[in-house]
Amino acid sequence: MKTLYFILLSLLLLNCNNHKSNTATTDSFSDLSVYHLPAIWTTQNGDNIELKDLKGNVLVVVMIYTSCKTACPILIKDMREIRKRVDEQAGDKRKQVKYLLVSIDPETDTPEHLKAFAKERQMDDEQWLFLRSNEEQTREFAAVLAVNYKQISPVDFSHSNIISVFNKKGELVSQQEGLGIDYDKTVEETI
Repeated sequence: MKTLYFILLSLLLLNCNNHKSNTATTDSFSDLSVYHLPAIWTTQNGDNIELKDLKGNVLVVVMIYTSCKTACPILIKDMREIRKRVDEQAGDKRKQVKYLLVSIDPETDTPEHLKAFAKERQMDDEQWLFLRSNEEQTREFAAVLAVNYKQISPVDFSHSNIISVFNKKGELVSQQEGLGIDYDKTVEETI
């Protein structure tokens, strides 16, 4: 009877250890992952999320503000072109890509405003995410992306023009700076 009890206890402990190690590998991220950032973001639909909620997706990220009349429209065009090419080349993998447009002007870019902006530009399916947060969390994320921005008037910002790609683990794999970027490189890193 003691032997049977010992065998059952050993199997139970073995099963618990296997379960713990499986959980650890799916919930842990490398030290380089943006999924460690504790920021809370609000989507264009008014939902609050953390970046780690997007794990398992490739993220193509740009920081913009919706009232911008100069660089941001070109960045948005670049993002749309990347999306178009990924959709053409990636097959079913295209559904595992999220396109994040992160506002540097959360005062103006309310969830309602972001939603209207997305809809007006036909960027309102589930793969497009427009995000906003508070100033501190937005600055922290901008620092991670090496994006600099500064408000230069009540309605205008000076900012870096960088599109970043993060792999499914939240690790930065590619960045391109400038407008009208080399889409092929970004698409290659995305798929």
